[in-house]
Amino acid sequence: MDVRVRPIEDAEVEPYLRVIGTAFGEHLSPEDVARERAVLELDRCLAAFDGLEMVGGACAASFVLRVPGAEVRAAGVTGVGVKPTHRRRGVNSALMRRQLDDVHEAGEAIAALHASEGGIYGRYGYGLASFLCAVDLERAGSRFVRGQPPGDGRVRLIERAEALETLRPVYERATADRPGSVRLDARWFEYRFDETHHHGAEEPPRFFFAAHESAGGLDAYAVYRIRHEWPRGLPRYELILEDLQALTPEAYARMWRYVLDVDLVGRVRSWNRPVDEPLLRLLAEPRRLGLTVRDGLWVRLVDLRAALEARTYAGEGAVTFEVHDPFCPWNEGRHLLEAGPEGASCRAGGAPDVVCTATELGAAYLGGVSFRALHRAGLVHEERRGALARADALFGWDPAPWCPFVF
Repeated sequence: MDVRVRPIEDAEVEPYLRVIGTAFGEHLSPEDVARERAVLELDRCLAAFDGLEMVGGACAASFVLRVPGAEVRAAGVTGVGVKPTHRRRGVNSALMRRQLDDVHEAGEAIAALHASEGGIYGRYGYGLASFLCAVDLERAGSRFVRGQPPGDGRVRLIERAEALETLRPVYERATADRPGSVRLDARWFEYRFDETHHHGAEEPPRFFFAAHESAGGLDAYAVYRIRHEWPRGLPRYELILEDLQALTPEAYARMWRYVLDVDLVGRVRSWNRPVDEPLLRLLAEPRRLGLTVRDGLWVRLVDLRAALEARTYAGEGAVTFEVHDPFCPWNEGRHLLEAGPEGASCRAGGAPDVVCTATELGAAYLGGVSFRALHRAGLVHEERRGALARADALFGWDPAPWCPFVF
């Protein structure tokens, strides 16, 4: 099949979105189309054609991504899909080929995405760089180790309009040092908490916005929905936490305590929390948190040397990587990284210390996956004794990478 890939035009937005919706088994409403149109960058929306028929698409958002010690321009890849009639015919590969070429030409060193299926993107050089945790907690088992958290703050419920205006600065400050998070301007923050988009009749359509204030001002928030359940006539609501951010440990504990103490709620769930979630340490019975881990952000180093130079490193040292990257061959070769807390340089190297593919280097890039763990999986090879430990001492980072916004 001869696949043509090109950016869409304004008149093609609705059919483009409907193709993506079809790929994900959804029928889009007019409200869905309007919501997506508000954030689309047309020149970054690629459509694949079989003859005159639009059969697939992939788009990217121009994000600023937090990486260890820095922020970088990055392509936030999203809305990748192919019609069921055209799967396994090279359409997705054609879209990825054009997209990564465009990202490289635009001078963005990194592309990142959340995968609908984990097995898709490794072949295109994306590495699993962060994880997210799901929480499923019975309220009856939510007692804290030391009881009520200290502090003189108070929580108040606010309307959506006020929330969109006042909560975004808290998000930006709370995630400023969190690798894997993306900056959200007002447009994206509104999209993040758009109540017109929800999946199925079982998902409550409205958010509650709770803001925590202390003497210094607003310092934490929680956004959640409530699903009503009355088994045998008794209230057993389910609270679905969409997001919780805090600027201090005290505000964090008090915000969680509020969430866990909402009346009539029997169960609290959240599907996207960081792997280093402090709540695990706060609970008197941490096993009750019901914490499970799944893949989070996948990272692709599009310009490998520029990406390695963009972040900072935990220690001083040098490592030569031999990198294999058949999908982006401009990254192939040996790269000497000389790095430290003040920055890094990357240039052509000699004999390698570590041999890997671009996929594994992308996985380790945000500091949440160690080279030694990848080595134990047989994915990274150590050519000189001690090289993996040296690489981990450079790349490791705290806090763990996490992207609160699944784009």
